[in-house]
Formats: sequence, C-alpha cells, structure tokens
Amino acid sequence: MDNLTHSFAGAVLGQMGLKKKTGLGMATLIIAANIPDIDAVATLLGGVQHLAIRRGITHGPIAMLVLPLLLTGMMIWFDRWQGKRGKRPAERLPIHKGWLLALAYIGCLSHPALDWLNSYGIRLLEPFSSQWFYGDSIFIIDIWIWAALIAGVWVSRRREKKGTGNRSRPAWISFAAVCAYIFANGLITGKAEADTRRFVEQEYGIEPTLVVANPIPIIFWRREMLWQTRALFGARDYDVFSDRQSAQFTIGDQIFFGGLRDSREMKDPAVLRAIDRNQDLKYFLFWSRMPMARVTKDGLKTHVYVGDARFLSDLASPRFSVETTLESAK
Repeated sequence: MDNLTHSFAGAVLGQMGLKKKTGLGMATLIIAANIPDIDAVATLLGGVQHLAIRRGITHGPIAMLVLPLLLTGMMIWFDRWQGKRGKRPAERLPIHKGWLLALAYIGCLSHPALDWLNSYGIRLLEPFSSQWFYGDSIFIIDIWIWAALIAGVWVSRRREKKGTGNRSRPAWISFAAVCAYIFANGLITGKAEADTRRFVEQEYGIEPTLVVANPIPIIFWRREMLWQTRALFGARDYDVFSDRQSAQFTIGDQIFFGGLRDSREMKDPAVLRAIDRNQDLKYFLFWSRMPMARVTKDGLKTHVYVGDARFLSDLASPRFSVETTLESAK
C-alpha cells in the first residue's frame, strides 16, 4: 500500500490507546508502519531492476524480527539524547522499553499485512523463499481506507484536545470499519475468481491455469479479471452487483504468455533472444506474474516489448515493461 495508508494505520493504532503505553509510542507506531519500505532506495537504480528488489528482504521474516529491534534502540537513544540536551518535552510519558519494542513489532507487522492485500505482490518469506504472494483484494491506493483511517484519527484527536467523550472510540470504529472493508473485498475477489474460472470453463471448455482479480480504484465492487492458459489469454470486467459480462478476447501470434516468472513458456525466438541478452528483462520476469510480449519489426530491427498483463496499458511504456531491440543479420 502507499505510505499515507501505512502512516495512518500506525496513527489509528496509536489513537486506539497504544500510544499511551510509553513515551514516543505514536512516533514508533508510525515509523514502524513505514520502515519496511526502506527498500524504496532501489528506485534510484532506474529502469525496472527495482521491481525485483522491492517488497522482498525488508518485508520478510528476518526484517520483521530485526527492524523493530533497531527502531526501538533508535527511539530510546533519541529520548535520552533529547533529555541530555534539555529538549525532552515535559509532557512526554516515560519510556517503557518493553512496550516500545511491542509497538515497534505491531507497527512493523502491519506493513506486510497491508501490502499483501493488493495484486502488486510481496515476498513474505524472503530470503528463505522468493515466492510472491498476492491478496488481489485492495487497490494499492484506496481512498475508502484513507477516509476511514483519517476520520478515525481526526475525530479521536479532536476529542483529546477538547477533553470530551471517549477519545479512543473513533479510532476503534475506524479500525473495525477497515477490517470489515478488507474482509468484504476478500469475499468479492474470491467470488470473482470462482465465477471467472467457471465462465471460462463453460464458454471455452478449458480450465485456466491462472486467474487474477485486479482491484479497481474507487469502485471496489468491481474487478478487472485476467485469465490465461498455456496458449490463451482473456480479460473481462466483473461487477459483483451485475451479471453483465464483457467481451472475451484472445491474443494473436504477436503476443505470447508464459507461466509465473518462467520465460521458457514464451517460445518466440525473438523473445528468447531478448531474455538472453537483456539483464533488465530477467529482473522484470522475476517480478512479473502474467508475462506477455509484443514483437514488431522495423527493417533489420526487431523490437520486443515484454510487459505484464496486470498492467496492459503500460505494455509499451518503461514503467512496467522492458523494450529490447535486436539487430537482424543483413
């Protein structure tokens, strides 16, 4: 998820009462909720290499064990440093090391829990396994989650300032609403995938090897459904409130699909040559879930565009695709 969501998730946890357990409790929760994204520095590498680095080692079990320990140490040092300089706020609660560590773990664990929900992917077991996991339930930026989290924090903080009402209740309501929303979206995704699999089997008499439900921004009750077999690819819109089906389509000879991160299934010679020669393409295929390629010829040059079916609109753009130009022999 985006970092605003992670930040407000940490803030809601704090407003639910956890921030009162120790000094720097709120700051620890918010920082911990974001700290696995330290791998964002990989974007400085340019190209698509960062796709194979992001949501890996810093989101895995070793990081979930070590990062909270490091953060706790930093927060304790910061509190002492402020105290020595006479800058420590008088109203700050004393540091409780046990609770500070607990909050660091709670905040940090909330990060992969939220990241797993979308279709971008996360390697929850890195470095022990490079398997990608996908929740396919929530779009990477969800304004409804934003609204619930921001409202919970704002109302709770407002009550604190006024000294009226149950100050933690709005945060608890916000937390419960987000959990219910996530659960409902999980049910929608499960139904969408089951209905799509059944639709393909009835319509074409084939069983898909992979069905992916892509969440859509704002209209959470709909999904962009993608399915593939070893030779066919299809897409359709799914609306949980409607039986309307969009047109199916298959891809012609210029586009090839493969298994998960397995370039051997894309058998076009030009695609295979591109994979062999382009290191960025190998990084991309490690990340890709539904790899696809488009091959075009321009005189003696052959252009190979490899993208991911989850991002069809970016097939020829550098954001989620890789272009390789091959020179033909004269």
